[in-house]
Amino acid sequence: MRVKRTTALTLAVLATGACLATTGAASAQPARSPAQAHAKQSTALPPGWQLVTLPNANVPNFQRRTLYCPGSKRVLGGGAEARGNRAILVGSFPTDDGRGWIGLGRQDGYNDVGISVFAICAD
Repeated sequence: MRVKRTTALTLAVLATGACLATTGAASAQPARSPAQAHAKQSTALPPGWQLVTLPNANVPNFQRRTLYCPGSKRVLGGGAEARGNRAILVGSFPTDDGRGWIGLGRQDGYNDVGISVFAICAD
């Protein structure tokens, strides 16, 4: 029987901050203590990684908000949030040059929408 292992990188942005975690599917390896699991996760992060945020701001419906990584860092992943009564996130994707993240949305019954953008950047 073959054992299939998968690893996923999950970005969770919370009201109190941000959390970067690695999770894995069941495998034939013995269970690790939380301290051992944390030590393994820390070594798996790319050099110089940084969570960058573009705080919420109201913009016209469908107007893009773009967040760029600082210096020569490149984007590894990201996300966006649409805020407001009946707000809808329309798009969340990397820039064409791979140096940032774009978020856009709309709000039913209003001319503008609150958009926040988040990106994980690394050297």
